[in-house]
Amino acid sequence: MHIGIPVEIKSGENRVSCTPSGVRNLVAAGHRVVVEAGAGAGSGFSDDKYRRAGAVVTSSAEKVWKSDLVVKVKEPLEQEFRFFREELMLFTFLHLAGEPALTDKLLDSGVTAIAYETVQDGGRLPLLAPMSEIAGKMSVLMGAFYLGHHHGGKGKLLGGVPGVLPGKVTILGGGSAGMHAAKVAAGLGADVTVLEIDQEKMRFLESALPSQVHTLYSTELHIEEQLDTADLVIGAVLVPGALAPKLVTKAMLRTMKQGAVLVDIAVDQGGCVESCRPTTHENPVFVEEGIVHYCVANMPAAYPQTSTEALTGVTLPYIRRIADFGLESAMVMMPSLSKGLNIWKGTITHEALAKSLGKPCQENPFA
Repeated sequence: MHIGIPVEIKSGENRVSCTPSGVRNLVAAGHRVVVEAGAGAGSGFSDDKYRRAGAVVTSSAEKVWKSDLVVKVKEPLEQEFRFFREELMLFTFLHLAGEPALTDKLLDSGVTAIAYETVQDGGRLPLLAPMSEIAGKMSVLMGAFYLGHHHGGKGKLLGGVPGVLPGKVTILGGGSAGMHAAKVAAGLGADVTVLEIDQEKMRFLESALPSQVHTLYSTELHIEEQLDTADLVIGAVLVPGALAPKLVTKAMLRTMKQGAVLVDIAVDQGGCVESCRPTTHENPVFVEEGIVHYCVANMPAAYPQTSTEALTGVTLPYIRRIADFGLESAMVMMPSLSKGLNIWKGTITHEALAKSLGKPCQENPFA
């Protein structure tokens, strides 16, 4: 199979979809890998490393996109729509619930689109998990930074000092991102509360995390009460394939402390904060109602070496299966991969996505 690895053109995106080591694995299995020149530069992988791994390196994006399977990190942007065609298979993070224009282009062109974030193995999201872990850890670091007075925050040190109480961190959602956010916040010495609706997940968090991490049933009243006293609020809610529920309204912002910081990890799926709008690494924050909002849509891109290696580690087995056996056989062999199918032959095949966009859904033929 011919596999293409293009340069990521999203603002601030320094990751690449496959390391040279991953390329070597694919080439050794008899596949042709075409890498766009400079694709790995932001992650520390030179074109020469890809050549030594057996890839064809080209300066032509068009040649890369002519591959049977294009593997990316982030969703295609408008400049890349011209490469869409009926025979193309696209494997990447798509987050289509928040991208209606991209969804329409994929549907019209007949591209087969498989989304990393909806590949599901039992209750796990194996391709999203490492990026969620990075985003969760990073959310606390960014929140702590922007709490600094010189960065627009209220000047509160999360860990406190002897004689001064630590900062209060409220985390909405106890999944992978929320759990790792709680772990880092607790490590800094903050007082941490995780709001969750799953009793078993809360029981796990209570046993796995330090004692200053508390869990609380997520209700509208409990969220309001937590926002009143929080110094840092982290939105880490995910409904696979669907828009994130709006748990924090604009009206709720007015009850928060001036200079508090809000980090919305769920921004890729529309955000769980009503006032959220996507920002970039170049301009990561804005202030509304006196609250500092950090809503960067590709947070793990700030640490591309770690992110690229982690992403390749989980995606490569799926890429190999598609390349070795073809997509249809691969989805039959790997039911988790079939759940990643979002668009097939001009129709949406993921129920949550279709519901979010108000479009019809065709039954997934491989589910």
